[in-house]
Amino acid sequence: MLLERIYDEDLAQASYIIGCQAKGEAIVIDPRRDLDVYLDLAAKNDMKIVAVTETHIHADYLSGTLELANATGAQVYVSDEGGPDWTYSEVFDDAVRMKHGHKITLGNITVEAIHTPGHTPEHMSFLVTDGAQTDKPGFMFTGDFVFVGDLGRPDLLDEAAGFVDTRFGGAKDLYKSLKTQFLTLPDYVQIHPAHGSGSACGKALGAIAATTVGYERNFAWWSKYLANDDEQGFIDELLSGQPDAHAYFGRMKVQNKVGPAIIGEVKELVEYTAEELNEKLAKDEVIFVDTRSLAENHAGTVARSLYIPGVNKAATYGSWVYDPLKEDRPLVLLADDVEQAEAMRDHLVRVGIDATKGYITSLEGLELVKPKLVEQNELDSYPRVLLLDVRNKTEHSEGHIPGAKQLSGGRVMWNLDALPAPDAGTIVTYCQTGVRNAVAASAMRRAGYDVAELVGSYNAWVANPANTPVIP
Repeated sequence: MLLERIYDEDLAQASYIIGCQAKGEAIVIDPRRDLDVYLDLAAKNDMKIVAVTETHIHADYLSGTLELANATGAQVYVSDEGGPDWTYSEVFDDAVRMKHGHKITLGNITVEAIHTPGHTPEHMSFLVTDGAQTDKPGFMFTGDFVFVGDLGRPDLLDEAAGFVDTRFGGAKDLYKSLKTQFLTLPDYVQIHPAHGSGSACGKALGAIAATTVGYERNFAWWSKYLANDDEQGFIDELLSGQPDAHAYFGRMKVQNKVGPAIIGEVKELVEYTAEELNEKLAKDEVIFVDTRSLAENHAGTVARSLYIPGVNKAATYGSWVYDPLKEDRPLVLLADDVEQAEAMRDHLVRVGIDATKGYITSLEGLELVKPKLVEQNELDSYPRVLLLDVRNKTEHSEGHIPGAKQLSGGRVMWNLDALPAPDAGTIVTYCQTGVRNAVAASAMRRAGYDVAELVGSYNAWVANPANTPVIP
């Protein structure tokens, strides 16, 4: 049996390709929209991708299920559990809609869909049996059900999708799924989750790629509650201390349920000259994206540009500053070369930002401005209408600058009503080190706000012995 994990460090998201080597057939679970990695793996192993599926309607990235099926002719399989509110749209009419217990067979490999609600009502996990070795399942692909050391949060629907108090029912469902599905499995079954450390889909995800039923049964934080049949204790701890959910999660939920747009053949990126780009910027026809280091950005950048510092977190930060439902201007990236620009474009499409049109390799010939900055020794006397902490609420609660209001960077542009009017005065912003702060500040400036970034952010402020953080 072939089993390959494809991990996106940007979104802390894992997809999998599983194949029968005897028959040369493979299935992909939870794919992203840039497909080369799956096509290359299949070709390398002389396999054909004949099936593609997903564990649930994702919130943190735009699914590549339809994209991969379009490219390969693979059969799509989706959940048909969870009730009418969680039914995939008619775009998926050619898909096989799976109930609990549905089996997909690829040569010697059997993939069984197990309904494991909790994170979402329709959630499926997949039990995989390698028939060439045994008739017993040896692997479970748990999506956002069970992580290494943690569980998929049941409050995302409240936090990001506009639902009210679904977290309590979701927590009860999660407890039941653990008790009746997960803990009934043998200890040796390997667990392969859809996310790792850094994902906002849980609060304490481990960095290890995989685990086992036995390890989680004995050592996960939730194990003692299941062992003692303490459902309420489980619910209380599960729902406490969850991180902020990024606002774009709501858009992902809708698009993944309705059916993401098919990219198809990817267009070549345009390389702009300074003269061409200046003309486009003057007509407000494109949005420039500065991708350099924080120090370089602070030394001078293009007016009204967005700041997305490099490829590695482009999907995460891009989703903070660009909403394709409200913005149709294409993006022009600052990149060393076309390969770097293409890599960044590929990250952006993972969160449904399909607007990358071109790139430029130098700022020479472009008019630059310096972002407004506030030095640490100026903060107390600096005239401002708001001191804004764009870290997560968990970071804020561990200590913050006196008088600061918390609104995480991934939620700022969706909660402008929580800010003073753009013409009210200067908003001073900070995060932990300054990077997230600069990302959020760039979008706020583009929206017309007067923003000054605190140099060194919270780390520099708290390092001063004269400063005393507020710890609620």
